[in-house]
Amino acid sequence: MRGASRASRARRRINDIALQRIERLLALAESEAMRAKNEDESASDMMRRCNRYVELAMKIGMRYRVRIPKHLKMRICKNCRSYLVPGRNARVRLRKGEYITTTCLNCGAEIRRPYKAPRPPSPRKRQRE
Repeated sequence: MRGASRASRARRRINDIALQRIERLLALAESEAMRAKNEDESASDMMRRCNRYVELAMKIGMRYRVRIPKHLKMRICKNCRSYLVPGRNARVRLRKGEYITTTCLNCGAEIRRPYKAPRPPSPRKRQRE
């Protein structure tokens, strides 16, 4: 019994470290992308480095079976796995009342995300009034 809890604690710790590394790699990709946006000299090298960070983050996620957080996953192209930077290698369009379309300019893939529907008022609040 005691060994099982120790193993689960170790597993949880490993997953936590993997998640921290994923977040750190994608933060590095973000900073490199911002540098690439400002400096045109070696922008292709910086974008290559961004894509390498994404590749490493995805490998860590697959190896330790840890999901990449949703707010970070939206910045990765599902087709070519490149880091999406609006204006540099991604086009973002808003469809009125429907969805957000992000087009990867490297491979041409479109990613559609719906707008969140407004939540109805809670029934608990109605009971209080």
